[in-house]
Amino acid sequence: MATLTSLQIGKIAPLGPNGVPSGIVKHPVEGAVALRGHQLEGDETADLTVHGGPDKAVYAYSADHYPVWAAERPHHAARLIPGAFGENLTIAGLVEDDLCIGDVHEIGTAWLQICQPRQPCSKFAMLFADSTLPKAFVRSGRSGWYYRVVREGVLQAGDAVTLVERPHPGLTFPRMVSIVNFGEANRDELAAMANATGLATWLQARARAALEAAGQG
Repeated sequence: MATLTSLQIGKIAPLGPNGVPSGIVKHPVEGAVALRGHQLEGDETADLTVHGGPDKAVYAYSADHYPVWAAERPHHAARLIPGAFGENLTIAGLVEDDLCIGDVHEIGTAWLQICQPRQPCSKFAMLFADSTLPKAFVRSGRSGWYYRVVREGVLQAGDAVTLVERPHPGLTFPRMVSIVNFGEANRDELAAMANATGLATWLQARARAALEAAGQG
C-alpha cells in the first residue's frame, strides 16, 4: 500500500550565491494541512512558470528513490531525505512505473490527479550546488509527478494513497516522461494526449499543434 510518509511546505527565500527568490526549500510539517485552491496551506511559490498553478499545484516524489540517489551520489547522501528535491509530498510504495496520466489519488480527504512529470529548472542545481544533477535527474526517469487538485481536503503524513480512478491506462507515466524529455510521440499517442483528462494544458496544446502540423503534411 502506498503511503504519504512526509509532507513539506516552503517559504520564499533567497537561494544560491545570487539570492534568487525561491520556495524550493521545503520543510516537513506535523499534523494535518489543508489543500485549498491550487496549493497546500502555507506553501509559497516564487515563480509560477516552474511550480504552482492548476497544473503544478502539488509536487510528489517517491521515497523509494532516495536510497538509489544516495548510492549513485554518495556526496549528497546526507541531504537526501524527504523534501530534499523540493517535493510537497513524499510517498512510499509508489513509483513512476505504477502511474498513468490522469490517475486520481485520494490522500486524506483530498483528491489529486496526476498531470505531468517534473522538468528540473536551474534552481534545482542551485539547491545542491551541483550543475550535473538536473541532467542526471532527467536521464534517470525518476522525475516525480505533479498533481492538480480535483477535490480540496486535508492530508497529513501517514495517510494512505489510494487510486480512485484511471481514465487513461494507455498513457503510462514513464512513456509521458520519455515524450516530454527525449522525443516525439507517434500519432496515436498525440491523439490520446490531445484529449486526455487531467493532462497538463500545455502538453494538450502541444499535442494538438503537432497533430495539426502532421495533417498539413
